[in-house]
Amino acid sequence: MSNSFISVSNDGFLNFGDYIQTEKQKVDDFELNGDLFKLKTHNVLTRLEKNGSLLFESVPGVKVSNFSISEHLVEFSACGFDATQITLELEPEKDYQITIDGESSGTTKSTISGKISFSAELDEGCKGFRVEKV
Repeated sequence: MSNSFISVSNDGFLNFGDYIQTEKQKVDDFELNGDLFKLKTHNVLTRLEKNGSLLFESVPGVKVSNFSISEHLVEFSACGFDATQITLELEPEKDYQITIDGESSGTTKSTISGKISFSAELDEGCKGFRVEKV
């Protein structure tokens, strides 16, 4: 199952986004394991929705690889050009430990709607992210 902007790797991880495109790219109704994903991506924004709810958003846009999510953990790599703000929609009002390239970036509490946001400098290329419920 593949598209140039969203695909599933052989090991089952989700890959999505593009930080080079200047025009908005959309993929509607990408199905994986019974869930429907909707992607909007370009150099200004990457936004992924799962079954109509926000899952991931970055400003500016990024390329995400090896995205996996479970009840307690989100892991992925992101590549981009600049300082980037990432928003994930997770479980409401819970604490999450954020690790970027193996270094702790602290703990944050999700909002009443479950959103957490954090920033990372991607001007050096790609970084690995781990967001774990504590």
